[in-house]
Amino acid sequence: MAADTLAALLLARAGDDRPGLVFEDRVWSWRAHVAACRTAAAWLNTRAFDGPPHVGVLCDNVPEMVFLLGGAALSGRVLVALNPTRSVEELTRDARATDVGLLLWDGPYEAVAHSVADALGVASAPIPDWGSALTTAPDVRDPAPDVRDLDPDLDTHAPDPGALVMLIFTSGTSGRPRAVRITHRKIAVPGVSLAAMLSPTDAVYCAMPLFHSGAVMAAYAPAVASGAALVLRRRFSASGLLPDIRRYGCTYLHYVGKALSYVLATPRRPEDADNPLRLAFGNEGSATATRKFGERFGCHVIDAFGSTETAISLSPDPTGPPGCLGRLPLGIEIRSPLTGLPCPPGRVEDGRLLNPDEAIGELVNTGGLGLFDGYYNDPDADAERMREGAFWSGDLAYADADGYVFFAGRGTERLRVDGENLAVAPIEAVLREFPGVIEAAVYPVPDAAAGDQVMAALVLEASFDPAAFAGFLTSRRDLGAKSFPRYVRISEGLPQTSSHKVVKRVLVKEGWWTADPVWWRPSGAEIRLLGGEDVAAIEREFARHGRQHLLEK
Repeated sequence: MAADTLAALLLARAGDDRPGLVFEDRVWSWRAHVAACRTAAAWLNTRAFDGPPHVGVLCDNVPEMVFLLGGAALSGRVLVALNPTRSVEELTRDARATDVGLLLWDGPYEAVAHSVADALGVASAPIPDWGSALTTAPDVRDPAPDVRDLDPDLDTHAPDPGALVMLIFTSGTSGRPRAVRITHRKIAVPGVSLAAMLSPTDAVYCAMPLFHSGAVMAAYAPAVASGAALVLRRRFSASGLLPDIRRYGCTYLHYVGKALSYVLATPRRPEDADNPLRLAFGNEGSATATRKFGERFGCHVIDAFGSTETAISLSPDPTGPPGCLGRLPLGIEIRSPLTGLPCPPGRVEDGRLLNPDEAIGELVNTGGLGLFDGYYNDPDADAERMREGAFWSGDLAYADADGYVFFAGRGTERLRVDGENLAVAPIEAVLREFPGVIEAAVYPVPDAAAGDQVMAALVLEASFDPAAFAGFLTSRRDLGAKSFPRYVRISEGLPQTSSHKVVKRVLVKEGWWTADPVWWRPSGAEIRLLGGEDVAAIEREFARHGRQHLLEK
């Protein structure tokens, strides 16, 4: 069997009696883990499908999800990972677009699953309990049978590396979620690569949802490839992370998005660094959060650049400037979305980009598609990303004269203030350094006369001090005056996806019409609370310039 398939990685663990899966008080050896996957594969092979053999699943991070994923890899069925935080209508649309012919669910999602299945006209059922008979208590040798004895008539599935295993939806932070084709090689390649940092004595902590690609490729896959134990948590908990790390002896943590920021917001204790964690690996953590997390919990944090498509990857360079993603590798360029030509290097002075109009462009894989095998049944999405043999990521960035890359935001996250183009990511990076900031999001709101104004939403540990904030902004040489937020929203939490990515389109839509307190900085004035009279004056100004339609919600 090919070594670059998930099936091969799993079957290589079939005789391993070391811990392979841990969930709450239950432990499965790798032998039992693979046996449960084989049982799931046999069960899936008995199902009849009118169309493609696509099995949808609605569940949290439970062992049955892992066995179902392994069963799909060993049977040739395709697992459709549905996001249970979406509405019934959205889930129905997602399942229909991915040709789901059977819907499985875990206990909390029974009612939702029935509604979706009824709308689709397909069968639904609870996920079978494939693994409970094979579990053991901690520190007890697993009595699981040899995997070959489970079903002598079940042929070993030998898939092609390009065969489908899963369909996983993008997070949908900047638009509708799209189903990405997840092949055997798309899981195996990053799994083998990350496994180089692990050994069978390690334990991988997986609290990010397995219906997103990050947890599958950067937690599940390296555990399978290395033989390290996979420790599941049903759902991420900031306050529960460190107790779990200690309880299960976790040495490797996978994170996505703002998770590290929320852990850092938990009360600090003198013994925080007294834990077995040595490595945290993920993406979209801020430079401030990754630095503070490593210092506080005594581990090395690697924040890599990646997406569900996995067409572009950048390797972090600890010797590079703070906040950089690494150097541009061969075949990856920053190109202008308007001309298609490479962007010139950014001119950076005191950390501030002086030529954003010409330096900021889109990250493009000019050499091909990397590990991206396309979206499922979505030619419009394919055409948007794949042009003339190159992959256009939709992610904005710039590179300095030494080739170090800096993230500038998503394709929809550019602002134009007083005729100058601004990128949101550098502004967010500065705001996160204001004392007491847990998280910051920057986004455009319309200006009364032309273009945009900068609005920021902050989550704080304590009350907002407008004078201190104004002083902080003026002290930063890496932040131009046009980048200063005109509006500052103080929130208890920001709208986010299940993988802790901020959904800015919600913030943009709400603007300053929110129950949260909003502070603003009128031209030439100090920061003050935005009141009803201020809003009325702003609306009159929009009307005076004939732009009142921009305020329609």
